[in-house]
This record gives sequence, structure tokens and C-alpha cells, in this order.
Amino acid sequence: MTPAPKVSFEDTAIAFADKSDAELYKTYLLFAAMNNNSMVKMGGGLMKKALSWNLPVKFLIKKSIFEQFCGGETIEECRPTIEKLGRSGIGTILDYSVEGESNEASFDHTVQEIISTIEMAATSEHIPFSVFKVTGVADPALLAKAQATQELTQSDKAALGRVRARVKSICQRAYERGVRVFIDAEESWMQETIDQMTYEMMELYNQERPIVYNTYQLYRHDRLDVIKRDFERAQKLGYYLGGKLVRGAYMEKEGRVAQQKGLNNPINPTKQATDALYDESLRFCMEHLDRIAICAGTHNEHSCYHLMELMAEFNVQPNDERIYFAQLLGMSDNLSYNLAHAGYNVAKYVPYGPVEAVMPYLLRRADENTAIAGQSSREFSLVKKELERRKR
Repeated sequence: MTPAPKVSFEDTAIAFADKSDAELYKTYLLFAAMNNNSMVKMGGGLMKKALSWNLPVKFLIKKSIFEQFCGGETIEECRPTIEKLGRSGIGTILDYSVEGESNEASFDHTVQEIISTIEMAATSEHIPFSVFKVTGVADPALLAKAQATQELTQSDKAALGRVRARVKSICQRAYERGVRVFIDAEESWMQETIDQMTYEMMELYNQERPIVYNTYQLYRHDRLDVIKRDFERAQKLGYYLGGKLVRGAYMEKEGRVAQQKGLNNPINPTKQATDALYDESLRFCMEHLDRIAICAGTHNEHSCYHLMELMAEFNVQPNDERIYFAQLLGMSDNLSYNLAHAGYNVAKYVPYGPVEAVMPYLLRRADENTAIAGQSSREFSLVKKELERRKR
């Protein structure tokens, strides 16, 4: 057993090494504001209204919350962020985060945008993955209808055929350019449709190495069983399984819909159950690393330590290409920078897109960082700690 490198997620000197005092203080002020629940609720509503009324607030948004959590409005605008992360040994995952558009023209535009991220990844040493959501190239209602085994009209079948063609065009370009691509997980009522398309892509493009990665939301109690099933399928058909392991993004919505429809809630009953399932899934993947490549998409410190310990247990080097850690831009720098400093493979999700179009994403990030029961968020406390350290 190889001892894991010593890593402390409390080391704020490493976590914020690439931020100047002015940048750090700006981050401090932003998180201080986001720790005020009523301010977040009121500010979010005002920002949306101001943008819808075409008031001149875009510059203010772009220089504050947008700058914290997004790389830019275009791929080109993301270059400074990509280079800055790269200097600290952290990769970038360009995430086209436009939401709410649902028509054929927007679907086709999204395909071209994702392919552009693949082309950029192919020419940059700092971009290890691309990523996309199937709902970015398909009507969610159609995906849900296909999963519910409702009778599809000829128009539905034609639309579903176009969705498959879009997904294939993205994955084929990724294969041709040697770029790994994540297919994000979505709500349970459409996930099986997405899974089936992902399996088809894996069978086509993962024969030599993992190119296409499925995403597993471990707050769903059946996901480890699904990982095991997918692994058996990959073994049987002779391809590599790529898996991004996350806790999940739709918990409240999943519970609400299950209750409305009288269905069993697919979510684990407790956070502890989710944490245990996540760690168990990491162990399963590590036990089968000859056929599985993983990305641990997590902001959970324990899970990061657990994966580091597993890597040491299985004598896997920190820089083994089959294992990545990933966090969101603007969050958990104490994880990303300290892991990268210790030699582990780390990447940041870097969302981008027009300010107006990524507002839903930005408001979710603000909401996540709001104080709970009067306690400061982890992000705020770490920034505060580093400012105090620099004053000494």
C-alpha cells in the first residue's frame, strides 16, 4: 500500500494562492452578501426583473456573481480562466450553461457549441473533458414520454431520431479528437432514456479507452446497482465504462414529483445513506479500475479523503489518468487547489454563456451558499480565514 500524499483542506494559503488581496476581498464581500438569505432572495428577483426590462445592470452582474462562478459569455472569454487554473495544475471543463431554450434551432446550436468545446479541448493541455446535457439537445417532455413507454407519434419518433443523431455527432467528434466527454445526469423520469443513448455511445466509442462517461447521481438509492449493471454490460460487450460520480442536483424536485404522482421516492432517506452509497460506489470503481475510469464530482471533503485513501490502498498513483476529482468554479477551492498541489488530477467545471441565459445557474449557486441556521457558509469562513492569515 502506497501512503497517500499529505493534504489538508484547511490550507487556505494554497487554496487562494492565485488570488490577489483585492480579488480575495471581493470574493469575501460576495460570499458575505450570499450569506444573507433575504438578500439572496430579493437580489435574485431584482436581477431577473432588471434584465427582462433591459436595465443597464449586466455589467454589475458580470463583475460580481457571474465573474465568481462563470468563465465568460463565450468560449473565447474563458481563456484567461483556463490559463489561470492551468498554472495551478487544474484542468477546465467548459460547461455551456444556457437553460430554458427548447426548440430545434436551439438544439442544433447547442450541438455546435459543444463541438466547439471539444475542438478547444483537443488543442489545449488544460481541458481534460467536455460535457453536455441531453436536455440541451432534446425536448425534456419527449425524453420523459419515451421512458414512460407512451405511444410515440411519427413526429415523436422523428424527433427522437434527431436527438440520437445530435448525441452521436457530439460523441463521434469527441472520439475523433481524443477528448473525453461527460453526459450529465438528469431527472429520474427521463434518465433511462438518456442512459440508453449513453450505452449506445459507449459501445461505439469506448472500445479502446473511455471516451464517453455516464453520470451517476448517488442520492438515488439504486445507482450503485446501476453502476454494477453497467460494468457487467461493458465487460460483456468489451468496452470501457466511464463514470462521473456525483451526489445529485434534483433532490427536492424528485421528492415533490414522486409525491404528486404517488410513486416511490428514488432518493435516499438520509444524507448519511447518500454519503455511504457514494463511498461504496468509489470503492467498487477502484476495485475494477482495469475497466472503469472515474471522475469524482464532489464538494465533500470526506469523499475526497476517502478516494485518496482508496488510491493508496490499491497502489494507484495520484496522477493516474483514470481518476479525476472535479468541483465547480468559484466553489471549494480548498479542495481543488490542495488536491492539485499534491499531484492529483483535478478539474473545475467552468460554466459559460450569455449573462441573461445563465441566470438560473447563477441563482442556484447563490442559493447553495446561503447561510443555514445562521451559520456562515464553508466558502465564506475559508475566505475570511485566509484574509486574516494575510494580515498577520
